[in-house]
Amino acid sequence: MLNRYPLWKYIMLVGIILAGLIYALPNIYGEDPAIQISGSRGVTVDVQTQDLVKNVLEENQIDSRSIALENNSILIRVSSSDEQLRAKDALTRALGENYIVAFNLAPATPAWLSAIGAEPMKLGLDLRGGVHFLMEVDMTTALDKLLEQASEILKSDFKENKITYTSITKSGDDKLIVRFNDLNSRNIALTYFAKLQNFVVEPQSDNTLLVGISEARLQQAKTDAVQQNTAIIRNRVNQLGVAEPIVQRQGADRIVVELPGIQDTAQAKQILGATATLEFRQVNETPSLDMVGILSGKVKPPYGSEIKHQRDGTPVLMFKRTVLTGDHIVDANSRLGQYSEPLVDISLDSAGGKTMFNFTQNNKDKLMATVFVEYKDSGQKDENNRAILEKSEEVINVARIRDIFSDRFQISGISTAEEARQLSILLRAGALIAPIQIIEERTVGPSMGQENIIKGLESCFWGLVISVVFMLIVYRLFGVFASLAVMANLVLIVGIMSLLPGATLSMPGIAGIVLTVGMAVDANVLINERIKEELRNGRSVQQAISEGYAGAWNSIFDANITTLITAAILYAVGTGSIKGFAITLGIGVLTSMFTSIVGTRALVNLIYGKRRINKLSVWEL
Repeated sequence: MLNRYPLWKYIMLVGIILAGLIYALPNIYGEDPAIQISGSRGVTVDVQTQDLVKNVLEENQIDSRSIALENNSILIRVSSSDEQLRAKDALTRALGENYIVAFNLAPATPAWLSAIGAEPMKLGLDLRGGVHFLMEVDMTTALDKLLEQASEILKSDFKENKITYTSITKSGDDKLIVRFNDLNSRNIALTYFAKLQNFVVEPQSDNTLLVGISEARLQQAKTDAVQQNTAIIRNRVNQLGVAEPIVQRQGADRIVVELPGIQDTAQAKQILGATATLEFRQVNETPSLDMVGILSGKVKPPYGSEIKHQRDGTPVLMFKRTVLTGDHIVDANSRLGQYSEPLVDISLDSAGGKTMFNFTQNNKDKLMATVFVEYKDSGQKDENNRAILEKSEEVINVARIRDIFSDRFQISGISTAEEARQLSILLRAGALIAPIQIIEERTVGPSMGQENIIKGLESCFWGLVISVVFMLIVYRLFGVFASLAVMANLVLIVGIMSLLPGATLSMPGIAGIVLTVGMAVDANVLINERIKEELRNGRSVQQAISEGYAGAWNSIFDANITTLITAAILYAVGTGSIKGFAITLGIGVLTSMFTSIVGTRALVNLIYGKRRINKLSVWEL
């Protein structure tokens, strides 16, 4: 029969709208100011840490709504932003550098909603705020690394060209002092340098050359360091799974990172600010060495070797020359080994694999050490009041080369599974070309101001009101059906936006919703006008309703498909806020088609499907 829906369609419709309503509910509860505490590398956050945090808060008379320990971090909810600031200062002083204390905003969603995966939708930096980092690339260290590379290149080229030299050392003014045995060797070297463009050479009177890096090469190195660090930080942000982040260069040596809607600012700070990489070095196992004398400081380590220590303080004598660095790592994944020990599986690029193959082939049954290298804040400031970074090196693994391997192997000696996971993220995202330091960290409020946010929400509200009033005046009871469909449409948009992990609502997104509210009644206008036309043509009420929905379908489908194509193009080629607009527009088009056609048809069928009606009253259509 005409205008009848089977029971399952009503159940499906009610179920979808109820699901949308449930998953939209978390957005009305807001968020609590919070503090997130995570352990630095190798430090575990446990119950003792939680007790310490409670004591610190009590001593400073800071009231906390809750203190939760989960996923190796502590989340402390407080009542206000002022309490949040006080708590962060107090905890930072009490916990020291072994823990990362960062601002956060924790959803105030009830437990029963969280249990079914219902969370508030992510808001962009212009609505919710988020975390803002201003990072500075340490150019001094970048230039030091450039000099080290230049020194290795010169040693290799001198050996290849049979140029004899005494030593290559670094001077105090960022140059290399190259000493030769005699004047003839120095002159041969001058001829060699004349063919190169990246070096500036100043002959000295005592068979030495003062070698510096050319200005063009220095500027290129600075530019490369910032650009490559920006790309690497962007990769790390992708590892965090942040929606619509901003990572861009600012000035000559700074990088701005904005992370809207991030849930774990402590991890973000730890991952983005880390300057960690690995170095693989050969252990010096020369039998005749006086290790007791070397360790006591009475005997100097042999030329080309140095002492490094493991975490437990065990010394390891190794060659300074690096076999391979983390620059060649293309993939790294953490896992637990056969005896539940944390491991990191390493994959190298072709050049790294070739180097490792040659090394292990020539040094089978010898020891190789894995050195974890990072730069930390020394606690001192330079003349520009910037933190001075110090290099920290720790041997995390010493293993004997039992077999020849190349581009795939594993490292062990890591304390915890969490440490292995974070190390794998850093290595997978790439080693920073030069160390960076976070010189500014803050949570930012809405960039457009609270007034603009309210206006954005008001525009959505008034768009809804005007659409409803129009439909009620023009189409009466059928206008009521359309208005209910528009309201259901808004609920579904918010519910879907809350469910999608990659969707972020920004001010342009609100504009997309406002546009969708206006477009949502288009389908019902077409349907209602088609019903009127069928009635004028002499059709019965039941036939007119059926033909109205069937006849308007093609026009509705074509119009919405073209809009969806436009939204897909905007999402594909757009960035940032444009993507946000495209997402809400696309979701709104799909949900409006569902509510405007299926939803209103269900209401019409429910009221008119079982009635014998010869004519619709003026108050019905």
